[in-house]
Amino acid sequence: MAHLEALLARPQSKILLLCSPHNPTGKVWSAEELQQMATLCERHQVRVISDEIHMDMTWGEQRHLPWSQVAATPWTLLTSASKSFNIPALTGAYGFISDAASRDAYLQQLKGRDGLSSPAVLAIVAHIAAYRHGAPWLDALRGYLQDNLRYVAERLNQAFPQLAWQPPQATYLAWIDLRPLNIDDHELQQALIEREKVAIMPGFTYGEEGRGFVRLNVGCPRSKLEDGMNRLIAGLRFVSPQA
Repeated sequence: MAHLEALLARPQSKILLLCSPHNPTGKVWSAEELQQMATLCERHQVRVISDEIHMDMTWGEQRHLPWSQVAATPWTLLTSASKSFNIPALTGAYGFISDAASRDAYLQQLKGRDGLSSPAVLAIVAHIAAYRHGAPWLDALRGYLQDNLRYVAERLNQAFPQLAWQPPQATYLAWIDLRPLNIDDHELQQALIEREKVAIMPGFTYGEEGRGFVRLNVGCPRSKLEDGMNRLIAGLRFVSPQA
């Protein structure tokens, strides 16, 4: 938290953009961590915008705590049913803005700049239907996704024991640390796309800290995941035959 406080203390720091649960790492912030963040934001008068779109995708004993439960400064919480219920094509999302003045100013900006005064009707209907009637479907989906993540761990660790990869605390995104294989990110991407005909997001998309990682989306049928894992493993073996 010391590094975070140093960043929040800068005069130009006005807003903390929080991703909770975190994408791409799949980390679930603990209540203690969130409370520490809230205290630091209050100390330095920094507002918070919290992206909580993966809020339904926590695994095992992990529990998602909304930022609104710890906030000590004005905040905005943004989320959607699109990840949980697979309805992103309907473009629906929603948010909570804690103070009325900021909320009114945002709505005025939205209307004045983008000409938007209301969300898509189908998005509203889909969100209402999902939250009213979709719990059994979501429970089944969560079980399926957890099995997919366990499958990724089994395949990866059988092929490359040195990775010792474990499923994330949240999300259906496998953030895979390939640094023990000592491979070149760009060489791997070339092999995956040109040789194996599969696109897996490289970690450097997220900045320098992501070098040596890939992000694999397991939100798909098992048959597609099996095919993707076969291609990923083949690509890794091609660029790192000694692994």
